[in-house]
Order: sequence, then C-alpha cells, then structure tokens
Amino acid sequence: MLRAIFVLLLLAPAAQARLLRLEVLETVSPAFGGRGFGAVGTYDRIAARATIGLDPADPHNSGIADLALAPRNAEGLVEAVSDVVILRPTDPTRGNGVLLYDVVNRGRKLGLNLLNDAPLGNAVRADADAGNGFLMRQGYTVVWSGWQHDTPRGGDLLGLQAPVVGDAGAGAAGTGVAGTGVAGAGIAGAGVTGVSREEFIWDNLVNPAGWVLTYPVAEPLEATLTVRAREGDVRETPAGLTFRMLDGRRIEVMRPPGFDAGAIYEFIYVARDPVVGGMGFAAVRDLVSYLRYQGGPLARAGAPEVSHAYGVGVSQSGRFLKDMLYQGFNDDEAGRPVFDALMPFISGARRSFTNGRWSQPGRFSRQHEDHLYPGDGFPFTYGMTTDALTGRSDGLLALCEATQTCPVVMQVDTDSEAYQARAALLVTDTGGHHLDLPPNVRAYMLAGLPHSSTPGLVSGPLDACVMASNPLHPGPAMRALLTAMDLWVREEVRPPTSRYPMLAHGTLVAPGPEAFPRLPGVPYAGLVNRVAEVERNREPPVPGRMYPMWVPRVDGDGHAIAGIRLPAVEVPMATYTGWNLRAPGYGEGELCSLAGGAAPLPLTARAGDPRLPLSLRYPRPDSYPVAVRGAAERLVAERLMLREDADAAVDAARAGTLAGLPKVGP
Repeated sequence: MLRAIFVLLLLAPAAQARLLRLEVLETVSPAFGGRGFGAVGTYDRIAARATIGLDPADPHNSGIADLALAPRNAEGLVEAVSDVVILRPTDPTRGNGVLLYDVVNRGRKLGLNLLNDAPLGNAVRADADAGNGFLMRQGYTVVWSGWQHDTPRGGDLLGLQAPVVGDAGAGAAGTGVAGTGVAGAGIAGAGVTGVSREEFIWDNLVNPAGWVLTYPVAEPLEATLTVRAREGDVRETPAGLTFRMLDGRRIEVMRPPGFDAGAIYEFIYVARDPVVGGMGFAAVRDLVSYLRYQGGPLARAGAPEVSHAYGVGVSQSGRFLKDMLYQGFNDDEAGRPVFDALMPFISGARRSFTNGRWSQPGRFSRQHEDHLYPGDGFPFTYGMTTDALTGRSDGLLALCEATQTCPVVMQVDTDSEAYQARAALLVTDTGGHHLDLPPNVRAYMLAGLPHSSTPGLVSGPLDACVMASNPLHPGPAMRALLTAMDLWVREEVRPPTSRYPMLAHGTLVAPGPEAFPRLPGVPYAGLVNRVAEVERNREPPVPGRMYPMWVPRVDGDGHAIAGIRLPAVEVPMATYTGWNLRAPGYGEGELCSLAGGAAPLPLTARAGDPRLPLSLRYPRPDSYPVAVRGAAERLVAERLMLREDADAAVDAARAGTLAGLPKVGP
C-alpha cells in the first residue's frame, strides 16, 4: 500500500482567483484494503486541503453576503479553506470520466449510504465502507469537500474555514470558523453586530439544558428567551424560565414547569462577528471547476481525467445544490458550467439559509420546528413563475438560463417531503394550479418511503414518536435514476418521465382528515408543514398569508398512488408512511420531525381494519416472492430499477427481509 504525504500544488497565476492551493495531505493506493471493483479495479483515496481566493469585485462573487467586508490577503482576495476527500480509480483509463460530487451533510458523507448501500460513516477506508461498490463498479470519481462554516473540522468531518467579519479572535477553536477576522472596508477593529435568532427543541427533560449558539453574543443583557408548546402558540416568559451564558457562545437554560420535552425555546440576541457563509457555494464551484477543467490530482498526461461533473446531495445537501443553482454558482469565473447534472435528494420545495448575514445552514423547517428562517420561501420550483401573494417573478433556473449554464436536474423526494417539505410546490404554482416542469428537469417521488433510512434496518419503536420506524431504503431507485441521468448527459437518452403526484393527474389532494384512510395503528391527523410569506424586518419574523398546500392521494393501504412504488410498497406487508406523530410528552400530536412510520398489515381479517389481510393477499407460500418479482420486473422495464436490484428484491422477499419488519409473511 502506497502512502504519499503532503504534496502542495501551486496553481498557475491565471487560476489564482479560483483555487489558490490544493495541498494533498495523504494518498492511499489502493484504498478499501485493496478491494477490486469489477473491470474498474482498485481505487485510491486522496485527502487534501483546498484554499480558494475570491475577488469581491468579480461579478461572479457579487452575490456573496459580506464578502466585501471580509479580511483579504496580500493580493486583495478573500480566502477560505476546505477539507477535500477524493476516491478515484487507480487506473484512470478504467473510469467512466465522470466526477460525482457528493455534497456533505453537516460534514458527513452520505452518498455512499444512498447509492452503495454502505453503512453510515465518514472514514471511507475499510472494505465495508464501499458498501456494494456500485459507484466504483461504474467507474465514478467521487469527491467530497467542506462547505458549511459551522461544521467542526478535523478527523473525517469535512468543514469550511470561512472568514469572520468582526473583532479579531472571534473564531472558536474546533468550529471551522476562522479566528482572524478583522473588519475590512477601512473599519479595521470595529465589530459587526446584529440581531440573530435561534430555536432549541431538546426532546428530553434534562434541566438545565445547554446549547451552543452559531455566533458569539455581543450584548448578553439584551438577549431574550421565550418558550411555547407549539409553533403557532404565543411566546411566553413564565416563571422559572431563565438562562445564563457559560461563555460567549454557550447558553444554559433553566426550563420552567408545565412544558414537555417537545417545547420550543427561542433565543433572540445581539450577535457579533458574522461569517461569510456564502463562500461555501464558491468553494464548491471553484474546487469542482478546477478538478474538471484543469485536473490537479486528477490529471493524466497534462489533461483532466474527467470530462463531466454531477452533483448529488442528500437532504440539507440537496437544498444546498438547489440554492447554489438558484444563486448563480453553476458557472465558474470563466463562465463555464460547473455541473452538467444535479440530483437533489429529499429536498422538497426548500432551499437553505447559507448565504446571508447570520446564516445558519443547518436550519430547516418542519411542521413543529424551525419556521420563519430564510430559505423557505418563493421561488419553490425550477421554472419561472409569478408569486400570487407578492407579485414577484422568479425561478430556480433564472440565473443559469441567463448564462446558458443550466444542468439537467433529477430531483427525488419521498413521502416525507410531501408532508414536511411542501413538495407539492415543486409542481403547483402559488395560486394552487398545476405546473409543468422545464424540459431539463425531472421529478420523482418514492411512495411510502421515509426521509432517511439505512439498508438492512428493521422497523422498531421510536422514543419521541407514536408509530414504529419506517425501515425502507431508496437505494434501488436511486441507482437506476443515476444510471438514467448519466445516459441523459452523455448519450442524450431521455430519462423516464417524471413520477410525481400532480394536480393535472388527480394525484394530489388537499391535506386534512379525509386525505388518508382510517387505519389501525396509523394515527393520521391531517397535518402538513405549511409555509407563509414572511415579513423579515424584525425578529421574530411575522408570518403572513399562507401558500396553498397539497399532499399525495393514497390507496386503501395508505400508499401514494403516484410516484415510484418500490416492491416493498407495491407488494406490501405493512402500511409505510413518510411521516409520524409525536408521542405524549414530546409535543403530542405534532408531526414527529423527519421520522416515518410503519404499521404491519393484519394476518387475517380484522374488525375495523379495511386493509386486505396477508392471508388473502398471499395465500400460497410462493405468492409473495412471485408478486415481488412482477413488481420488480415492471420497474426494470420502466428503467426505475436495475436488474441486479430486482433480483436482490426477490431474494429478500424469499428470505423474509424485504419488508423490514420484525416478523413477515402470512
């Protein structure tokens, strides 16, 4: 095994406004303990550190909040440092020539879990870390890098060290925030302050409870703390609710009696030293552009090993990709496209709070949590539309269309996003009418799947939720869709048509008790995470008129009739939901964060349960695997499942593991 330590690549002067340095810290060849991946062979693992330098006067950087106020180097550029990890074929000629950039989620690499059925983990070193090896067998070069300023750096976490605008020494060790910030623009030494807001839901009864704020507190005596049981309740300051600062960023809260574990605490304070969080978009843009067009460690005989670049993002990372596209970062400083294709997974109609003063990229709205933050507003979809509430026209593709750098997009969501991420706004306008997607965009919804899962899980109880967990994993569909996306880009083979609930197809309905059948063990309450226009000239912001909302039409088992129905849903052993409800003591009755649920079908006919029992669905020992085979073959024919995954589904059905239930079968 070859290990090369610390090689510094100094870029040519013409590239200095893009990527200043790429320091290769370690190369392991071969990686994964020497495991080979079919005809592609072994892989190498490269760990590196990238330094970008941005010119605030460059129009490509003009949208980055506070960039002009940030400290600069001797060349007048604002620097940021990002961790980088690369997996590439040991023999590049055996690769497929595609760079697959997996946007990290809070510093975590999730792409191999999604596409390779790999265990969750950041090391990407051992044989098991490659999972089933799908991406490697296809020959992808996989790249991760840090972009989030409040993610800790170190170990295998990937963060971004972005500049601070404010007092010197403001950064906190281990936070990924630089501690060298002095205000620019001729006001050196003056701290930048402003009002910031943070919400805490602990989902426990620890008292006192602690929290680490995103930014240092400038004026502790001016901070306010309130509590409420539900999102729509009046904010209260009851007796017994107090806080104290443990240091500049750590707060300790004494919780009052009368509020359960799911109560919402809101802290509004005068913060100091904002971080230039929008540099995260530029850090991804400049790294991917450099690797794609110049090569660096991915160069062979002076030419890049890759000719195309795709972006994949899971949840927060999918929202990041959509925001990066919306804010104009898919063209590099030379005007070239960065990504040919994007696959945002489980992002719904949300974006992110990454580029703005007092940004908090980890925030995202759910029905009970984190409302009124930027990133949850118009525009919700890709094509140009006019907001029925404000009259403003916009779309996620507006800027890339102006520069002719738009990628193809394949957005994939699950049932969870229909309820928690306003997914219907992707295909409806803000007046409540059907929308067609642009020709370079496809949308797919995975019926009956939760927001996230790990391969091989078995449904089990969840402490804060009513129903048992939903164990279904999206891997089989995601591998087929990535294959289709690759053909779309490189061979211009059109992918499967969108499979998404739509008003024009009669597969979206208004949320409410009538939108879901009454099923034992499935306590549907008609709740959905609504979104409103927001007045942001004060903290807390003030919500206004609500946008119309829709949810998928379901069948008698509670599964969406539109979308991609994987065999475990098309041939069910249980009712699977993308939502769950909070249990008593945890904000009872509200939607339970991102959890899904599962309720097994009855073995025999049961009073009060309208679902067909298992004994009638699968009357013979081979009925279930035969039905699974039929469902899988239909998906293969529609290019929504690969042959190897269809065969694996049948094998799992025979083994009694496909449904992810503790006990399956009639």
